[in-house]
Amino acid sequence: MQTKQLERSAPWLRMEVEESDWKAIDRREHLRILEQLLLIRRFEESLLELVQQGLLHGPAHSSIGQEAVAVGCMSTLRTRDKINGTHRMHHQFLAKALNHVRAPDYDPGRDEFSAETESIVMRTLAEILGLKPGFTGGRGGSMHLKWDECGVYGSNAIVGGNPSHAVGYAMAEKLRLTDNVAVTFFGDGAMQTGAAYEALNLAGLYGLPVIFVCENNLYAVSTHLREQSREGRLSGRGVSLGVPGIEVDGMNPVAVRCAMQWALARIREDAGPVLIEAKTYRYFHQSGPLPGSAFGYREKDEEREWMERDPLATVPRRLIELGIVSEAEVSRLNERVRSLMLRVNGQLIETHNAGERRIIPSLWPDPGTVEHGIRGDLSELDGLTRLEETDLSPDAMQEMKYIEAVSLAARNAMEKDASIIILGEDVHRLRGGTSGATKGVSELFPDRLIATPICENGFTGLGVGAALNGLRPIVEIMYPDFVLVAADQLFNQAAKVRHMFGGAYPLPLVVRSRVSAGTGYGSQHSMDACGLFALYPGWRIVAPSTPFDYIGLFNAAVRCNDPVLIIEYQSLFQNTGLVPTGDLDYIIPFGKAKVVRAGSACTLLTYAGVLQPALDAVAESGVDAEVIDLRTLDPFGLDWDTLGASLRKTNRLLIAEQTTRGTSIGAHIVKAAQERLFDWLDAEIVHVSGTHSSPVVSKVLEQAALAGKAGILRGLQQLMQ
Repeated sequence: MQTKQLERSAPWLRMEVEESDWKAIDRREHLRILEQLLLIRRFEESLLELVQQGLLHGPAHSSIGQEAVAVGCMSTLRTRDKINGTHRMHHQFLAKALNHVRAPDYDPGRDEFSAETESIVMRTLAEILGLKPGFTGGRGGSMHLKWDECGVYGSNAIVGGNPSHAVGYAMAEKLRLTDNVAVTFFGDGAMQTGAAYEALNLAGLYGLPVIFVCENNLYAVSTHLREQSREGRLSGRGVSLGVPGIEVDGMNPVAVRCAMQWALARIREDAGPVLIEAKTYRYFHQSGPLPGSAFGYREKDEEREWMERDPLATVPRRLIELGIVSEAEVSRLNERVRSLMLRVNGQLIETHNAGERRIIPSLWPDPGTVEHGIRGDLSELDGLTRLEETDLSPDAMQEMKYIEAVSLAARNAMEKDASIIILGEDVHRLRGGTSGATKGVSELFPDRLIATPICENGFTGLGVGAALNGLRPIVEIMYPDFVLVAADQLFNQAAKVRHMFGGAYPLPLVVRSRVSAGTGYGSQHSMDACGLFALYPGWRIVAPSTPFDYIGLFNAAVRCNDPVLIIEYQSLFQNTGLVPTGDLDYIIPFGKAKVVRAGSACTLLTYAGVLQPALDAVAESGVDAEVIDLRTLDPFGLDWDTLGASLRKTNRLLIAEQTTRGTSIGAHIVKAAQERLFDWLDAEIVHVSGTHSSPVVSKVLEQAALAGKAGILRGLQQLMQ
């Protein structure tokens, strides 16, 4: 047997800096780097003092020890380059924001801090303390820092949640033909997640301008890297995916700067991503003012060894040795920074009652705004044409299959709006994907129809990031069951972004998914995910039942600045209906139900694929039921005016759906109706759904698990009794 060493497709190297690299940086830039190191360190020390005084609510993940990574990286970036980070992002946020407001000719050896610089530091501290002057009004706190103006698109408290967003930022930049890059910061713990792997793979696959910066501080909370992975050289993680890897001393800002410059040059040459592993160390525990040794998971000798490499000691010493700065200049910078922090603290903290320190009360947010920004006000839909099928004469319409309307709506929207992209598995093949939903799109918009590997979490996160950076992604998740694979991106990220960051940042993301219940696909392919999405009120949910309604609701979804789930029942795909022959740019507003059958005996609410079985059951029962197609399903967006008007007439309510009872949307609607419409109810609300079991492959068991006409008939009988 013979063996042969295989060649790597991407370089993997360690970068060491020499004296010439230090001398290649001009004096003013060295002073800026040193000043930022000092400012970030004093900021963090001041913050930990506030923790000890009980003035910080929540964790404080200080970056003490890791400042060199942030300062070195940011010294190479422009405002228009986008970054994100993790729960430990104070240092990166400050460095990026300070560079944004810095005058081009600013010289720390000559100039005083500007008012803009002081404001940045104050607002950052205010945000961490949860106060109104913060960048997101105090909602983000220590772990969720965001300021788009300076290129910080958000830090993330979910380990591994942020790298795929940066891939999305980069996708947007590539499609807009800019030279901007995206940089994502994360730790050694995130490097062990599938989310990081998926993000690396997608960035490499699509050749995107992303720099992945892994701050390897050896510990995921208290778990050492050797307990996380057999291979501790994290810079090699992307090499098998064709992503170059660089290992660098993360305690040296010049080394990090050089690694970033190499990465930026590589992106310009190769148009692809780079992974940088910066070996660094956090001097304190995961959060708070105590070292790791206080909790027993680190040795004091290890901490002392890393303290000897503290950039706050080594960088000034090196600059003095090279004759770039004097000891007096270092002392002056340090005092200037300390004075700044005293002024900033004085803007937020006051002395009260015999020396007690407290947050200035007027700086707290108004508790009455607690729900502000969960979702937008839909003003982006103002002025758009609103149509119902009854508004048009038959001679202005044409017959079309439901599934043809799905692809037609996508093509029409993409023709009008170049910011719309479609992501998903197999969307580019099979004459329109696995169901025909993207038929004709690849011929018209090949660059904006993006076929993905099987990685729902990764490509959904890419969609979230692209939406944050100005695109309007449509993410196709082949079956609703698969949303659970992408649950972090859908529910922790997309559903919370607007509210978490103060309500000012839109997230125009559409998720499409087809419900195949009744077709024999079994327990893991037959879900209706509406009930899951309804748990997160940031999501709007629509379920079209006709081709006309599909186009109108789709148009509203792709123009909406909130995330929208479109549920598509496969049982409807071959149904035909009328759609306009001319202009297709109409919308059906969110929260507008449709009375499909007028009646006086009871009100029957349903949607999508259950509408026809409901109508058939009513016809067979002889009950004069008013049947309402909800169309919008999320509890915050239900058409309570139409529902209330019907119930005041009938005084009885039945909700019919097909899916498993435990994850049903009906349970949410029953609860909301009970709270809002109780005075008009003369009987208990009847909820018809599937059983508690998931549908299985066996035809008879699947039919038994799902609700249909027979179940609705029984429900009508129960209600009328």
